[in-house]
Amino acid sequence: MEQNIPDIKRVFIQNHKKIDFTFTQNKYDFIVEEIPSRIFNGSGNYLILKIKKEWLSTWDLLSEIGEAFGIDEHKIGYAGLKDKNATTTQYISIPLVKEKYLKEFKHRNIEILEVTKDKAGLSIGDLLGNKFTITLKDVKKESLIDIYSILAKIQKHGIPNYFGYQRFGQDYNFQRAQDVTYGEEIVKNKKLEHLLISAYQSYFFNAWLSKRVELSKKEGLNKIQSLVGDIFLNNDKVTITGLLPGRKVMRATGEAREIEKLYDDEFVHAKGFRREAWIKVDDLKNKYDEKEEKLILSFTLPKGSYATVLIENIASMNFKS
Repeated sequence: MEQNIPDIKRVFIQNHKKIDFTFTQNKYDFIVEEIPSRIFNGSGNYLILKIKKEWLSTWDLLSEIGEAFGIDEHKIGYAGLKDKNATTTQYISIPLVKEKYLKEFKHRNIEILEVTKDKAGLSIGDLLGNKFTITLKDVKKESLIDIYSILAKIQKHGIPNYFGYQRFGQDYNFQRAQDVTYGEEIVKNKKLEHLLISAYQSYFFNAWLSKRVELSKKEGLNKIQSLVGDIFLNNDKVTITGLLPGRKVMRATGEAREIEKLYDDEFVHAKGFRREAWIKVDDLKNKYDEKEEKLILSFTLPKGSYATVLIENIASMNFKS
């Protein structure tokens, strides 16, 4: 099926000029810590490891742990995927019978901070959110007034919940992602297959959200405008959701569907989802070092949300496509 490639330019609700600063994802300037969704009870058949890692993706982490502990990677539980170019703290679960390997484990980029037990292993989504500490460099003092103004608006109104550029990878190819999604190209690596399909679905969500943000800006609003037929998270009538095309997923109706259908693909056989279109940013704090021209931001986002989107919002630009 021929498809127009949707525009995934991330558009933000605030109208402000571009602000120059340096942002680099690395282990010093991009720090993430998971916030688990449950309290581990201290007993059970699973070990829960709180792990600090550097320069490793979650897939890399699972591979290293699997090899060191003699575990099939598919039997290691995790709550969320974390970036490679960062210092991240996340939780994983392994069978209790592998406890004997803990004392012997050593890795230059992995530190086991805490060990506890629980009756259930971890699954994707077992998170409340993530806490971020991000350093912006080359921040001129004269830019602070504008930055603080934007941060105040973000704290009050929230931000659009785009998928960040990390979702698509450096060499994203829309046509290949579509071919894999349609089954016209077979990828033996199941992780890569999953990533390509997810990126394909996410492409449409971002394009839809950009359109909705643009429409809301024209109305002079500070957040996305609800339309007749929108689908809300848990029917709360507040949190609008957008479509990741696929099967077994509700589609919007009425006026909302007229826009949504422009960013839908009913040929996708993978399971579809709905995602919050707008999110709150909690615990937003900042500290400026005038001598080094560094601005350190700390904040908490819901699970599945991207800190880089917030930084793009401040800069009023897209770092990568």
